[in-house]
Amino acid sequence: MFYDSGMSMGRLFLFAWEQDQAKTAANTIASWGWQVQLEWQDGGRGSAAVKAALPDVLVFYLDHKPSHSRATAEHLANTKSTRYIPMVFVGGAGEGLQKARNLFPTGFFIAEDELQHTLEGLRPK
Repeated sequence: MFYDSGMSMGRLFLFAWEQDQAKTAANTIASWGWQVQLEWQDGGRGSAAVKAALPDVLVFYLDHKPSHSRATAEHLANTKSTRYIPMVFVGGAGEGLQKARNLFPTGFFIAEDELQHTLEGLRPK
């Protein structure tokens, strides 16, 4: 699924594993001027889409099924064509969040209310 406000100033791929949260987040991010591609069901399908059209930023929500986000991010971090794309991890708590922090020390780990500011810093110039 693509979300675009028509004023795209960067491309972002969003992985969120709960449909309503995913669609709400995609619409919000698109309203900030990003072209958003969304996957909320299948990390393999999403990874293939990322590789087919490299985005500027990857965003992973950790509130639902954090293991899905970790597995997908790990695959993309270990793939030559995608390993340098910045990864932003939103939300999460406890062991799921700690495992992600350990696996991705260069990732951005933020609360949802910090997402717009974080993405502004990662927007292509």
